[in-house]
Amino acid sequence: MDPIALVQELEERTRLSPDRVVRLHGFVDDEPFELLIFRGFSSSTTHPTAFDPDASVLPDGTRLDWAELLQGPLDPHGETRLVGPLNPQELAQASW
Repeated sequence: MDPIALVQELEERTRLSPDRVVRLHGFVDDEPFELLIFRGFSSSTTHPTAFDPDASVLPDGTRLDWAELLQGPLDPHGETRLVGPLNPQELAQASW
């Protein structure tokens, strides 16, 4: 699956499951990349994110390697991992 379509699918799943957060890990070229998806919105913690909601949050050259499903909202004192790490496509197909 195309990474942009995958992110859009995960955004929709989190919109329908507001108590879940998806964390995607990968690389942009050789730099680590992390993306959080919560309540239908995506934001990179490692790279700038455009203000335009129609623009992709994935920089050119992004490779998504693994994903986690977390209990939301995130607690800065400790996270609760529900699923993962998995291949991002496996997470998109998993039952939440």
